Amino acid sequence: MGRKSAKIAAKKGATDRAKAQVYTRALKDVFKASKSGGADPDTNFLLKVAIERCKKFNVPKDNIDRAIKKGQGGDGAGYEDVNYEGYGPNGVAIFVEASTNNTTRTAGNVRSYFKKCGGSLGVNGSLQFIFERKAVFQIPSEGIDEDEFTLEMIDVGAEDVELEDDMYEVKGPMDVFGAIQEKLQELDITPDEAGLVRVPLTLKEDADEETLEQVDKLIGLLEEDDDVVTVYDNLP
Repeated sequence: MGRKSAKIAAKKGATDRAKAQVYTRALKDVFKASKSGGADPDTNFLLKVAIERCKKFNVPKDNIDRAIKKGQGGDGAGYEDVNYEGYGPNGVAIFVEASTNNTTRTAGNVRSYFKKCGGSLGVNGSLQFIFERKAVFQIPSEGIDEDEFTLEMIDVGAEDVELEDDMYEVKGPMDVFGAIQEKLQELDITPDEAGLVRVPLTLKEDADEETLEQVDKLIGLLEEDDDVVTVYDNLP
């Protein structure tokens, strides 16, 4: 299998895994939004977005309510946010965001996943020059005029507005997240996704087939862990 076909196969594997895990990830977004911004979707924009996504995937209301309660420290959860930075096989950068009530357990699990897949954890801050936090919004394009919408987004600080596959992707510096959010609310637009994400500044272009397979395996193990919220890598 050539490099191109290996990348395609790896991306297909990642897509299939994402579909299988979309239910769990949607609930993790509810938990994360509740923890950071409160339990009321009328005043917590990210929670509103996360709940709407759950509804699209037919997540039961009881599960959503439990995720909100967990984010508020329900059941004595006592969760705290932790990050893990490391390198997978062939030097692929991996950034892990987690939320846990037992950092010893989570750190041990994450370290074991890296080791199992030929990678290693680094110290916090080791990937600060590889990833940059950006405000990113995914917005269905139906009924939205592209030129007018693009100008509206640029006016409030967006750096880039792209339309692809009936979806706008709006990106901007981390500090304009609130301004973009307020403009979308003013326009009565609810994104499919919204948040601060880690965008790679440098990409690992020379990954071979074996590397792609091992990185895909590592990301799969991480995303299956209940404590892990989001995983980022710097593959193209």
